[in-house]
Amino acid sequence: MTARAARRRSPWLALAGAALFAGGFAMANRFQLVNGVLYRWAAHDLHSATLNFGFLSLQAAALFAATLLLGRKLFAAAMALAFLSILVNLGYGQTTHAPLDLGTLAWMSAETREAGSAAGQFAVPLLLAAAQAVAAIALFVGARVLLRRAIRPPSPRLGTSLGLLVLLAPNLAAGLGLPANAAERNLYTLGVEMADADPPPPRAAVDLVPQTAGTPRHILWLVDESVAYAEFERVIAPRLGAYRPIDFGMSASMANCSAPSNLALRSGVDVRDAGPNLDLRRTPSIWGYAKKAGYRTTMIDGQTNGAPQNFLLPPERALIDRVRGEASGMDTDVKIAGQLNQQLRGPERTFTYVVLRGVHFQYKDHFPAGMIPANSPEIVQYRTALGYSKGRFFDRLLAGVDRSQVAVIYQSDHGQNLTPGKLPHCSPEGVPAEFQIPLLAFVSQAQQARFAAAPHQGHSASQVFPTLLEWMGYDAVAVQRRYDVDLTGEPLRYVRFGRNAFPIDKGGKADVTFWSKFPGA
Repeated sequence: MTARAARRRSPWLALAGAALFAGGFAMANRFQLVNGVLYRWAAHDLHSATLNFGFLSLQAAALFAATLLLGRKLFAAAMALAFLSILVNLGYGQTTHAPLDLGTLAWMSAETREAGSAAGQFAVPLLLAAAQAVAAIALFVGARVLLRRAIRPPSPRLGTSLGLLVLLAPNLAAGLGLPANAAERNLYTLGVEMADADPPPPRAAVDLVPQTAGTPRHILWLVDESVAYAEFERVIAPRLGAYRPIDFGMSASMANCSAPSNLALRSGVDVRDAGPNLDLRRTPSIWGYAKKAGYRTTMIDGQTNGAPQNFLLPPERALIDRVRGEASGMDTDVKIAGQLNQQLRGPERTFTYVVLRGVHFQYKDHFPAGMIPANSPEIVQYRTALGYSKGRFFDRLLAGVDRSQVAVIYQSDHGQNLTPGKLPHCSPEGVPAEFQIPLLAFVSQAQQARFAAAPHQGHSASQVFPTLLEWMGYDAVAVQRRYDVDLTGEPLRYVRFGRNAFPIDKGGKADVTFWSKFPGA
């Protein structure tokens, strides 16, 4: 081939190499792209989608340059390390459909003894992940072959130095707060961060003594996902008349994101003194109170079969007798209701906290195809998803249950902003609809009489914790002095937690604010 023909071919070789590289990077990072870019874009969070895509693009450019510039041995070493990180990312993503993060890696490190069981349980997804990781590396290698035929790198020594510098640049920039979250490198960035992090603090011991005589045998706390008050009242509440629930009306969640909301619920909040120095990781938590009151404690998560979510850190996890991941598709909540129904018939004293699957965006993923036209507006999708999620739930849960021995709280973790084109929840501005949730109780006739004079709206989720403690047998005056007024009255004030629900660094502050009025009033 003449020199002129070689020059004419070089751009096409370069384009082919770039295409192979792009395919490999997309395959390796498909969960980062789906969850961080496509999902955020579909949820109308264009700011986050753009930022995530931009950061991933910068990391792709760094790997692309290194693929061209690195010498053979360093390139082989880089690919070996990238393969390991991609394999872990795809292995986790293939079984949970979520990207790897710090909490996940910490959990996986603590549960290495279960690696054999996990390999047996998820053999097919893990084998598929391994095949995809091999394919991604093969595409990177093929891209290098074509690129180096099309583009002459600088001298080997200079090229290797430049390649190593650009390869490591995103990880070094992580020290400045920029995310190095691409699949080929995040295992090592997160590993350094995990090794350098302070261990989570221990939970405080319970110093109150319950009087358990006459308390319910079973206490059940149901925390649904993304259920808006107005739509719950429209779609589900009319179906519940036979069960005579206490409907506390439109109530306020303590966060518009799931993780801080669940953490605040489990931890209990002293609304009088809550402020930037509050560390929710240090409170006794609902588990400590339940165990002291003689209940066997269980947490059921209908959203994951992997790492505990919602800031369930090891010191709190150690207080729970059983933690069960029960995610099993769009019928998850009905299946959980059936399991709970059997539990509520048993003789053992139990306290169970359940994170339901609910109706998280995208709503069309929560009901079978064909129930409504495919191009239905989001509000129609939402109502259909809510009806499918909860239409059979309470019937299955309460069928044949002795209500005199059972106390159930049902609520959502946060509301939904169902305005077309807006972020449904966890928005930076935190619009009122994201905090407006349903709150109901299914209790004995004696407890119904106690709540007869309770306000019909305006409650706060911070009032659930002291109410539960009273059901367990703790002194009402003591727990209300420590946390908030129970659900028989109005809250002392409305507390809101942002995404940073506790101080992340030593000397840091928690994101805690207050309302004097009900959100939206």
